[in-house]
This record gives sequence, C-alpha cells and structure tokens, in this order.
Amino acid sequence: MKKQKTKVTCIGLDENGKGIVNIKGKEYFVSNLLPNETAIVEMKRTKYRTFIDVVKIEKASKDRVQAPCIHYGYCGGCQLQHMSQQAQDNFKQKIVVNLLKSFGKVQRIITMEEPYHYRNKVQTTFSFGRKKQIISGVYQKNSHRVIDMEKCLIHDRKADEIIQTIKGFMKSFKLLPFDEDTGRGFLRHVLIKRGFATNQVMVVLVTSSKMFPGKNNFIKALVKAHPEITTIVMNINNRKTSVVLGREEITLYGKGYIEDVLCGKKFQISAKSFYQINPVQTEILYNKAIEMARLKGNETVMDAYCGIGTISLIVSEKVKKVIGVELNKDAVRDAIRNAKNNQIKNTRFYEADASDFMVKLAHEKKKIDVVMMDPPRAGSDQKFLSSLIKLSPQKVVYVSCNPVTMKRDLHYLTKNGYKVEEIQPVDMFPQTSHVECVALLTRE
Repeated sequence: MKKQKTKVTCIGLDENGKGIVNIKGKEYFVSNLLPNETAIVEMKRTKYRTFIDVVKIEKASKDRVQAPCIHYGYCGGCQLQHMSQQAQDNFKQKIVVNLLKSFGKVQRIITMEEPYHYRNKVQTTFSFGRKKQIISGVYQKNSHRVIDMEKCLIHDRKADEIIQTIKGFMKSFKLLPFDEDTGRGFLRHVLIKRGFATNQVMVVLVTSSKMFPGKNNFIKALVKAHPEITTIVMNINNRKTSVVLGREEITLYGKGYIEDVLCGKKFQISAKSFYQINPVQTEILYNKAIEMARLKGNETVMDAYCGIGTISLIVSEKVKKVIGVELNKDAVRDAIRNAKNNQIKNTRFYEADASDFMVKLAHEKKKIDVVMMDPPRAGSDQKFLSSLIKLSPQKVVYVSCNPVTMKRDLHYLTKNGYKVEEIQPVDMFPQTSHVECVALLTRE
C-alpha cells in the first residue's frame, strides 16, 4: 500500500457530509473535513481504491466542534459529530434545497430538541479482543473488526446498559462469542428494542444454535439485573451470512413482543417488525404528512409500503377508509393485529405488490383520493410510479428517507400530471448525514 501526505483545502460537502477536495485535478471525498478548512491528509492507495484520512487540521472552520464520542471517526455510525448542531441543520437544509428546489419552496428543516440517545433499536456484535477478552460493539468502518463500545451517544441508554450486563455474564455462564471464520461460538448479536412511550424492553439473543446451556439461570439473572425487560427472544442464525437475524425464533421469557404508542395508537413490535427508529421525530413526521394532506373526512386513502400499519392506523380516524398494501406477510399480519388492538374498523390490509394492486384498482375503476407512500431508501421503481399514474389519486403524500431518490421520483410524477405543493425536511437522525422529507403532490 502506497502512502503519501499532502495539503488540501476543502471546497464543499457531498450529500454524505464528506469534505470535497481537489488533488492534482481529481476530486476526492474526505470524512471529518469542513468547507474552507485547510488540512494535511494522508492518501493510502491500494490496487483498487484510494483512502484519504485527515492527519491534521491547519485552519479550522468556525462550525467545527470537538466530537463528543470517543469512537467518532472509527465506527462510521455518525458522520457529522465534528459539526456544530446549527451547522448540521444548515447542511441538511442545503442538501434538500439543492436537490428539490426546482419543484418548489423547501420549508425550514424540523430539528430535534434533544439530538442524542434517540434510537429505540440497538444492535451489537460480540467478538474477542486482542487480549482474548470478550468485547461488544459495532464494526469499524471499512472493516470487519468489532470496536469495543460501552455506550453510544445515539443509542437508547437503557439498551447499552443491558448489553454491558450481558457481556459481563458471558464469562460466568461460559457463553462464547461466535467466530465467523471458524464457525465456533454461541452468541452472535444482541438486538434490543424499547418502547419509548411504554418503557417495555425486548432483548433478542441471536445465537448460532438452539443449544443454550444454563439458559434458565441466565434469563433469571438478566431479568433480576434489569426488571424492565418484558420479553427475551432467542433467534437462531446458523448461516454463514452478514444478515443479523435468522428465520427461527424461540420466546424464552414474556410474550415475544413489546408494545409502544405512536401518535396515540398502540403497536405490537416483534423482533423482525419494522418500526421507526426515532419515535419522537416520527410523530412529528407523520403528523406533518397527515396535516399536508388536508383531509376532510370523506376520503379513501391508500397506504403503500404500509409495513405494520403505522401510517394507516394513525390516519384512519381522519378519513372514511384506509387500504394498506404490503408485500411482507409478517408485516401484514402485524398490521391486522394492530388494527384490532386499537379497535379500528375502517382499515383493510392486503398482502400484495403495491404496483399490481394499484393497476387492479384502476382497472376496476375504484376511486382512491389520497395515496400515502413511504418507500425504502432506493425510492420507488418505475413500475410503482406508472401504476400510481394509472390510479390517478387527487393527492400523493410522499415520505422519503433519501432526498436523492425522492428527486428522481418527483421528476417522474411532475412529468405525468402532478404538481408539488409543499416540501418539508425533518431531521430523524441527528449526528448522521441522513435526512427525511415529506412532500405533497396534487393532480393538475
């Protein structure tokens, strides 16, 4: 590997928060660098890639702060801790404005009052350290080496406490971390979910086999140490894969799920359920999306990509009827159960491809007034968007976790009879480069 040091000046930021520098006429992207800063960087060239790390900041930006996390720069989970909070807000606002300003005015980003410890889902990996001690944490960026981490500033505090307790128990209960290279060991990961409104806690032990020596004593000790734990699930993952969860689950303690309350509705959350990671900002995001739709009460709403029915159930009391569509069978089952638990009778959930489902509705000349869509980071594909055009709802409320793919999708919709009325960014993941956005489109 060839190494060389050089002096650079940062000329801007990319959408991931990396500093843009120009070296011998070629652009590079460097973590932990802010606009107008001058720095000494080290370039490491391999056969396939060039890595650039900041060695020394020679001229610092007024927006630079000391990152509060001791692991910052190694773990890769956060990208913006070296920016002041105001600078983070301005960066995210600028990203959305630059991408979406051609569609209309972008409102000022809705930020988070307390931008730390917001993750209600925490996942950790277990391994052996260099001195053969048991460690737990996350993978170092660009590697498969686990960083030993006692706490994370964006994790739920209680989840981190429970993980440290489990790590402390492993030696006395003779539970070894799983080694991916040899295939030996027992505990691969621990996943913890907490209901912020209910304080219910789920612990998921991801193991390499069903054989759990000392299982009953381990559970008893863990619940005694943390009485707030309401359920413990063992998930068996014996495959050679980087996917965290396996297919088989055994409930060891409690009901096998927890409940949380979001926008006044109660939701059941299992180990595999998708549930928004930041419930505080999710309430703001969903309420904004519903407010944008300016519902009168007599509408039929379709919730595409409905998951466990969060948006469907929240909007249900404001409209005549809600149709939720989701391809994941387990999520549809959870959505039906959540509707029943909330005594909501004007929702129907279907296990189907949303694109095919919309084409079918259009063919049957069924009227849908509003489509609410919350696609994954990749956005919607052309099949979905063309199906949406065929269905031709009066309004589309688009919730996006990636403004880059949102721009592409809005371009398609505005070329096919829709107009963007309002755009609102929301900061769901402070300290990271991610930004959510909700837009209202109406049929012209």
